[in-house]
Amino acid sequence: MRISGGWLSPSTWSVRTRVTAAATFIVLILLVAGVVLFYQAVRGTVYRDLHERGTFVITDLTALVRNTDPRGTLPVDDPDFTLLQVVNTEGGLVASSESLRGRGPLDAPPPRVPGRPVHRTVDIPGKGAVYLVTESVRTPAGWRIVHAGAPISSFTQYRGPFIGLLAASVLVATAAVGWIVSLAVRRALRPVRVMSAELAEITGRGTGRRVTVPGPDDEVSELGESVNVTLSRLEAVMARQRGFVADVSHELRSPLTGLRAQLEVALERPDDEDWPAVARAALTDADRLQSIVSDLLILAKLGAGVHVARERVDLGELVRAEAGRRPRRIPVEIDAGEGIMVRATAHHIVRLLTNLLDNAERHAASRVWISVSTDGDDAVLQVLDDGAGIAPEDRERIFWRFQRLAEGRERDRGGTGLGLTISRDIARAHGGTLVAADSDKGARFVLRIPLDKPSTFPAS
Repeated sequence: MRISGGWLSPSTWSVRTRVTAAATFIVLILLVAGVVLFYQAVRGTVYRDLHERGTFVITDLTALVRNTDPRGTLPVDDPDFTLLQVVNTEGGLVASSESLRGRGPLDAPPPRVPGRPVHRTVDIPGKGAVYLVTESVRTPAGWRIVHAGAPISSFTQYRGPFIGLLAASVLVATAAVGWIVSLAVRRALRPVRVMSAELAEITGRGTGRRVTVPGPDDEVSELGESVNVTLSRLEAVMARQRGFVADVSHELRSPLTGLRAQLEVALERPDDEDWPAVARAALTDADRLQSIVSDLLILAKLGAGVHVARERVDLGELVRAEAGRRPRRIPVEIDAGEGIMVRATAHHIVRLLTNLLDNAERHAASRVWISVSTDGDDAVLQVLDDGAGIAPEDRERIFWRFQRLAEGRERDRGGTGLGLTISRDIARAHGGTLVAADSDKGARFVLRIPLDKPSTFPAS
C-alpha cells in the first residue's frame, strides 16, 4: 500500500522528527551489526578454543591407543574433555573414561580419512550437547575409533539469555540515542522557533524590529544575522517606496490642481475667457505631467532591472553627435577622444548626457565643457560649467528624487527634479558611477563606466 501525504510520509514530518528518525535508524543498524559481530566473535572464540584443545586431547589419546591399546578405564588429562572412549571397528567398547562408565559405544560415525580428526557437536543422552572429536587409529590388534568429548551444555544453556540480553541492550541504546538526538535537535532549533515567532510579529510599518540572534557563533546565528540584514534592506526599500510615493503624489498634485483650477475658473464665465490662452496654460501643465510620468517610467524600468540590449558604442563619437544635435544658449566645448569603446545602451547614455547638458546649461554663466577620456579600465565623461557651483553638503542631495535646489527652481520652474536621479541610475545600470566632484569654478559631474576591451585570442 502506498501512503502519500499522510502522517506516515516523512515529507510531512518536522525537521526534529526527520533528524531523530534518521539518526535512530542509523544507530539501530550499527548496533545490530555490532551485536551480531560481537556474538559471532564470542562464539568463534569459544569454538576455536574447543577445537585447539580437542586436537591436543585426541592427539595424546591416539598416541596412547596406538602404543598400548589400553583396556578398561582411560586417564583424563584435560578437565573439560572428560568424555573419552575407544571402540573397535565392529562397534565393541574397548575402553572409556570414568564419565562414560556403563555406557555403550557413542553414536558417531568414524572418520573417512584415518589420521584426520573430525570435529562435531552431538547430543549425548544424560550429557546434553557435547563437542566431540573423533579419529581412527591403527593398533597391533586392529583399527580403533577414538572419541574425546567436552560437555558444552552450559554454553548452549545460556546462549538464549545472552542473545536476549544483547537484543535488549540494542533496544535500550537505540531508545536512549533517539531521546538524546530529539532533545539535541529541539534545543538546536529553539532559536529558529524564536526567530520564526518574531518574524510573524513583524509588520511592514517600519517598526525597526529585528530577530534575536543566538549567542553561539554557528549556522543558526548566521541565519539570524542574514534575516536581520534582509529586514534592514526591506525596511530601507519600504522607506524609499513610501518617500517615493509621497513625492510623486506631491509632484503630480501641483500641476493637476493648477490644471483643474484653470478649467473651473474658465467654465464659470465661458464667454469672458480667452480659450486659446486657457488651452495653452492647460497644455503647459499637461507637458509637465507628461514629463513627470515619463521620468517615473524610466526610473521604474531601471529599478526593476529590465533587460535592455547593449552594444559597443564609441563614447566620444556619441558625445560629439549629441552635443551638436541642437543649438544651445551657452557654447559647449568638446574634448572627446576617439576609440573609447564602452558596452552600453545608446539611448540611455544619450538621456544621461542630455540631462547633464541641460543642467549645465541651466546654471552656466558663459560656457560648458565636455571631455571624454580613459582612466585605467574606465571611460570617464566629465561635464563642467562656470556657474555658481554646488555646495559640498548638497552634492549627494541633488541625486535624490524630486530634489531641486533653490537656484534650479528659480531658473527652470518646469523641471521634474528627476533628471540627475535618472542619470545616476543609468550609470549604475552600466556598472559605473556618477558623482558631483570638486571644481575650481562651477559644477563638475564625472561619469565612469567600464571600457569594453575586445577579446584577444592567440594566433593559431
